Amino acid sequence: MLTAIVGINWGDEGKGRMVDLLSAEYDIVSRYQGGNNAGHTVINDRGKFILNLLPSGILRPETVNVMGPGMVIDLEHLTGEIKKLTDKGIEISPDHLKISDRATICMPYHKLMDGLEEDRLGDKKFGSTRRGIAPVYADKYMKKTLRMGDLLEPETAKRKLADILEWKNLTVHEGYKHEPILLEDMWAWLEQYGLPFAKYICDTTIYLNAAADAGKSIMFEAQLGALRDIDFGIYPYTSSSSTIAAYAPIGAGIPNRKLDRIIGIMKAYSSCVGEGPFVCEFFGAQADALREAGGEYGAATGRPRRVGGFDAVASRYGVLVQGATEIAVTKLDVLAGMEKIPVCTGYELDGVVHTDFMSCEKLLRSKPVYEYVPGFDGNISGCRRFSDLPKAAQDYVKLMEDAVHCRISYVSVGADRDEYIQM
Repeated sequence: MLTAIVGINWGDEGKGRMVDLLSAEYDIVSRYQGGNNAGHTVINDRGKFILNLLPSGILRPETVNVMGPGMVIDLEHLTGEIKKLTDKGIEISPDHLKISDRATICMPYHKLMDGLEEDRLGDKKFGSTRRGIAPVYADKYMKKTLRMGDLLEPETAKRKLADILEWKNLTVHEGYKHEPILLEDMWAWLEQYGLPFAKYICDTTIYLNAAADAGKSIMFEAQLGALRDIDFGIYPYTSSSSTIAAYAPIGAGIPNRKLDRIIGIMKAYSSCVGEGPFVCEFFGAQADALREAGGEYGAATGRPRRVGGFDAVASRYGVLVQGATEIAVTKLDVLAGMEKIPVCTGYELDGVVHTDFMSCEKLLRSKPVYEYVPGFDGNISGCRRFSDLPKAAQDYVKLMEDAVHCRISYVSVGADRDEYIQM
């Protein structure tokens, strides 16, 4: 069984929580794109964990975790992330974690360039996390990066790095007028944070194909959501990689394989970190109340998330481009106590109401069309069957299912690992 767990909206839908829950059924969990520019929050009996680079299956000792060739890896951040886990008693070894030799290394100068460009843009900035993601993906496609496999041949890697820095300083020093990047500094960084990972590096294509041939079950974990995809999202306010399920086998290292199951993760309301169009957005006290109730602060950045009601238009589009075969709804419990639940059913643009998702430029000029459905009261975290939910909560889940044209198979009713309903 090959399964992808992907975001339907702008990211932060609760993918890490669902991967942690469902990974008990899988032998391998693989991240296939992105870097440490987003976070997955997992709460289990060992505590609360925020994962940026590591696959969410890392918290299960019997699960093998793979970081695929589609990823960009900040080695210093990865070192720190692993230390936080091992300090809490999580064992991480080459048997438990495998890193693709084709994954791209995110160097300190990528973060530097990210910040320099955001500063240059000023009020026109894209809302970058300043973690070097766009610059490192740009360099990847310019074929001017180091990959994890280069660490296995240090002398060759050092020569490659010298050539890259000669080119890179044309932009950093000559263009941004920043002090030049020095080879000795970058090589010292790689020696400290990169070379210790040599024993984790392998060909994930060989490993995952052999595992699939042996009947092992593999879960592919995405970062961010459909609306942040470089091709299908709200460009240019997107990530720099493909967050789409169709890319999962490619980004993990097995492009010859096909997915059997695609689980789309969707919140019971909407949230968004960063810049760009967010048509359903709430403001003022209404936004503050929902943000506080849902704890809506970025797992990677700590930034307050923008929030709004459930966006049927954006969610239907996300389901379409992800090719979701089923949906997991998270944070239904956050809506408890609302007298009326807002649902964005359309976008008004120049006096016309649209029910199809549109290009970024049109979205920036659109206003939400809201309808309201009856709310529900009470703590629903103890519900384990759909029939246990209040009637209004059941009706709301059915409304979401009808709105996105996809079956809802899981409903999260709380933050803990066992606080969910399987439909």
